[in-house]
Amino acid sequence: MSTIFGALCNEYYVSSRLFLKLELTLQRETILHFFDTIRREFPDMRKFRRRDSGTFMLEEEPIEGLSRRWLRLDPGSLRFGYYAPPDLDAVRAMSDVVLEHAPYHLTFSDIDFDYLELIYGFDLEYRGNHDQLVAETLYSDHPFAGILMSDETAHIIECQPYFGIALTPECDLQAYVEVKSRTSSFEVRTGEYEPQPLSVFLTVRKYWGFGAPGTLVDAQRQLFERADDVAANKVVPVLVNPLAHAIASRS
Repeated sequence: MSTIFGALCNEYYVSSRLFLKLELTLQRETILHFFDTIRREFPDMRKFRRRDSGTFMLEEEPIEGLSRRWLRLDPGSLRFGYYAPPDLDAVRAMSDVVLEHAPYHLTFSDIDFDYLELIYGFDLEYRGNHDQLVAETLYSDHPFAGILMSDETAHIIECQPYFGIALTPECDLQAYVEVKSRTSSFEVRTGEYEPQPLSVFLTVRKYWGFGAPGTLVDAQRQLFERADDVAANKVVPVLVNPLAHAIASRS
């Protein structure tokens, strides 16, 4: 994993989701033609699955430690992503192919688009109380410390910051940041922790219906530009790096 973001954490991944206002009509020929087009561009994406929920998946064979692309069709959305991408150009290349072909094969129209979002995920493996780590790292000098680290506090069992900001005056372009803990109260009570990922997610979202619609490819490129900026200048220095350093100091 050679991306600049991937070097900062145990696992880095990128995913996209296009949500629609109307459900897709997922006919056999539609799905096969679309997936076959994507497979021709990325021959390793040959594992095809159908889930009981009506979801269809096309993905590369998951092999631990290796990159993996995936594509998913739901009745109301199109989703795709890249685990452990070798570089950001590879992520963008996949995104361009999927979003260029999807409107043709799946009969998409901008009148049907609700919103498109791009997610950057940073996983930091930590064997311990995730919530305690987050609280001590991010809130030790914050007024919340009077609650989280007071004399009455036996354990911190919930500390998962989540907030959103509008990137335009019209609020059609938004960014959300979430810190996701995976520690259970059972682990806290017993003191027996499993090594699990503490995740930081950056989501940049574009809503349709504001100004000229543009293409999905253009919209996604705009999201990449904004996500790269917010990740590099805000999310990594404010959240990812401090949490990574705190984990390293406890190892």
